[in-house]
Amino acid sequence: MIADVSEPWPGPRTREYLSLSERYEPRCMTQQAPVVWERAEGVVVWDVDGNRYIDFTSGVLVTNVGHSHPKHVRAVQKAAARLMNCYDFPTPARVKLAERLVEMTPENLDKAFLLTTGSEATEAAMRVAKRYTGRHEIISFYGGFHGRTYGAMSMAGKMGTKKGFGPTMPGVIFAPYPYCYRCPFEKELETCGLFCLEFLDKVVEAESTGDIAALIVEPYQGGAGFIFPPDGYLKRLEEWARGKDVLFILDEVQSSFGRTGRTFALEWEDLRPNLLCLGKGLGSGVPTSALLGESRLFEPLAPGEMSSTTGGNPLSASAALAVLDIIAEEGLAQNALRVGKLLMDGFLRLKEEVEVLGDVRGRGLVMGLEFVRNRRTKEPAPDLTWEVVLRLCRSGVLVGRVGLYGNVIRIAPPLVVTEEQAEEALGIFSKVLREL
Repeated sequence: MIADVSEPWPGPRTREYLSLSERYEPRCMTQQAPVVWERAEGVVVWDVDGNRYIDFTSGVLVTNVGHSHPKHVRAVQKAAARLMNCYDFPTPARVKLAERLVEMTPENLDKAFLLTTGSEATEAAMRVAKRYTGRHEIISFYGGFHGRTYGAMSMAGKMGTKKGFGPTMPGVIFAPYPYCYRCPFEKELETCGLFCLEFLDKVVEAESTGDIAALIVEPYQGGAGFIFPPDGYLKRLEEWARGKDVLFILDEVQSSFGRTGRTFALEWEDLRPNLLCLGKGLGSGVPTSALLGESRLFEPLAPGEMSSTTGGNPLSASAALAVLDIIAEEGLAQNALRVGKLLMDGFLRLKEEVEVLGDVRGRGLVMGLEFVRNRRTKEPAPDLTWEVVLRLCRSGVLVGRVGLYGNVIRIAPPLVVTEEQAEEALGIFSKVLREL
């Protein structure tokens, strides 16, 4: 058994560090349960009071290969001892990583621009698209999240991301994303004919000046509550973009590197984006991101015109190369499918028993559990959701709360999680939810 949490909770050392955090850090830095991490290994996290938890967060879908994987750690240590930074001078690790990424993505993506954060990747995608096309409008989606920098924030379809910052970047057009559990058109999936996709034409007709550079979309919307579109939607969306001569940008910052049971989520529908944003799991804890794109799109940019101070640095590139090896050697995408099915089956059984668990959705090892006050009205239950988060953490399973209404629990363990560990976590979920 992994989970082992003692009372009082939070413990004394945790309370001490939380007090220091409140004193010296802005409150915007954190929104998690009161757990102060000290160390972690695989899917196991220890806090500063010695309590032990099963990690079902992966540090916001980051640590795909698990915490402190030995091969990953050795790669970081070796790189740090040799060379930490060289700005934009090429290094063997940087060039090899670019080569690996190009080789493993769709064949039309023949350039890899290495960066540091997901926000940096989506910002770069937007800038490349605008520069290449000479147009300024970007289509994004209700509920979308593409980062917290100003341009990325402007493409967010969530008010909370943009509130209080004044006018955002002009030219962003928002369209409905298929949130089938809460369809804004009050239609049923079986008979709607993907009406939200048809409605996109209405949106463009009303809001565009005919100057659309690109469309950016996530394979599933994480921040909005792990909302997965119906099968076939993304392929038809890609075809729509092609037909309108609009660049198709796929934001796979959190969905890539085995998370959904495929190396990239685009594989589920054989997508061929013009630009592909990667991050999070690529570094598995070491800040690393990348923008993959067609070489023609980068041609208008002169040498040195777009670069990154730490993008592709030797340490990050070496760490990412180790991550790619681990995912392939240990079959982590396949493990995500296998253990993900076990978890999904378990959560669906719980849904039949727990009235407040309104919806369960996901793919591979990424899922959302949506909590409601009433199954019929689907009234969101954010306070109850937070209570569930705290009870789970107190019982030894670390989870986070997300969603447009703050009523979705994110399920995203490291991809190294075993069936035995998943069964233990399900048992804790079952106990907590049945006691509500």
